[in-house]
Amino acid sequence: MVVEVTSPADRLLATAGRLFAAEGIRAVGIERLVTESAVARASLYQAFGSKDQLAAEYLRHQHETDRRAWHVASRRIAEPIGKVLLFFECAARAARQRHYPGCLYINAAAEFPDRSHPVWLPIDEHREWMRAAVAALLREAGVPQPDELAASIQLLYDGGLSGSKATGSVDPIMRAQRLARTLIDREPADATE
Repeated sequence: MVVEVTSPADRLLATAGRLFAAEGIRAVGIERLVTESAVARASLYQAFGSKDQLAAEYLRHQHETDRRAWHVASRRIAEPIGKVLLFFECAARAARQRHYPGCLYINAAAEFPDRSHPVWLPIDEHREWMRAAVAALLREAGVPQPDELAASIQLLYDGGLSGSKATGSVDPIMRAQRLARTLIDREPADATE
């Protein structure tokens, strides 16, 4: 039998991911983080420097997890529009697994409105990655003004996740996906491509 040993930093990050998603970053104190992680308080400071940096690392880790999940799932889809709509399917799957917390990045942004806070780097990175990926896929599909449409699709995505949190359901996410499809279908394909 192999026993997996994780580092204090890994345990803190896993605990932070679970608690921050469920209860919010500010609501979870350092004492609870170290107790539930079964690490010494000094381990948090040694690994992350502060709770704020732990929160930023939690969002960075979540960004990588979300990106990886989308990339893996997108391998089974050939058409670019299907890959755009996959963002909503991934969000619905994650919402069910996490018990409908809404968008983890928007939640963090609401808790820390000062854009100089460390959580804003991974928030901006995640949002820019998604918007750029959607725009690239729309461009590949020959949709005119892909950047403008990508921004609208991201707005629908944000609203779907917020609605999911409010209703405890994936219905708002799937409605947002249908609206995104409607917006895409209204755009004539670029005849020059």
